[in-house]
Amino acid sequence: MSMLLCDFHIHTTWSDGSVELPEVVDIYGQAGFDVISITDHVYNSDSTIGSWAERLNKTIAEENFPRYLEILEREAERAMARYGMLLIPGVEITKNYLSEEESAHVLLLNLKRYVSADLGWEEIFREARGQDALVVACHPHHTDHEIHDTLYFWNHRQKFASYFDAWEVANRTDLFSVVSLSNYPILANGDFHKANHLYSWKTLLPCLKNVEAVKECIRDNRGVAITMFRNGTARS
Repeated sequence: MSMLLCDFHIHTTWSDGSVELPEVVDIYGQAGFDVISITDHVYNSDSTIGSWAERLNKTIAEENFPRYLEILEREAERAMARYGMLLIPGVEITKNYLSEEESAHVLLLNLKRYVSADLGWEEIFREARGQDALVVACHPHHTDHEIHDTLYFWNHRQKFASYFDAWEVANRTDLFSVVSLSNYPILANGDFHKANHLYSWKTLLPCLKNVEAVKECIRDNRGVAITMFRNGTARS
């Protein structure tokens, strides 16, 4: 069985990405990817960033989630027909605060119903589990790129580890050695916001190309590998 080239952390102009959804699909499809997930932000409303995102219509909210999902499903059909690429709908639950110690982001993959970032974390995880969505801890340690560090889950990992199906061991060009040493299940993602973010850490999965097989493989995490994707080529 060949390995599937995957990126499960991708943003579009539905939130803070600079590339529209159809173009994102074409970028990844033309680069030969097997599986992607679109994960636009769901911001918490009790933060400055969340408040501005809502005013600018740059967040997935309860009101626009059905339309977001409808368009993702349409693009998923096109992605499979044109490129043989599986597209999994998702969001990034985004709780930003002034303190990096309190800030945390979580990917919910294969989401079917809206989940608010204003809920408490345990309630968010229960909602995700009720939908059989994958739960992934985003960039859980210090990064070198422009995002605000999100350390809450790493600092409280003993409390929250059981809620996660995987942790990002790599995000864009950052590699989190502390996560790799923890023996947690891992993924590597591009955190795509603009076209050159295609060239970043990615995941390789040894499974069939369908949603349930991908979810099972991530949860089981045996044989999962990461690769640096550069200049249109994947290098182990």
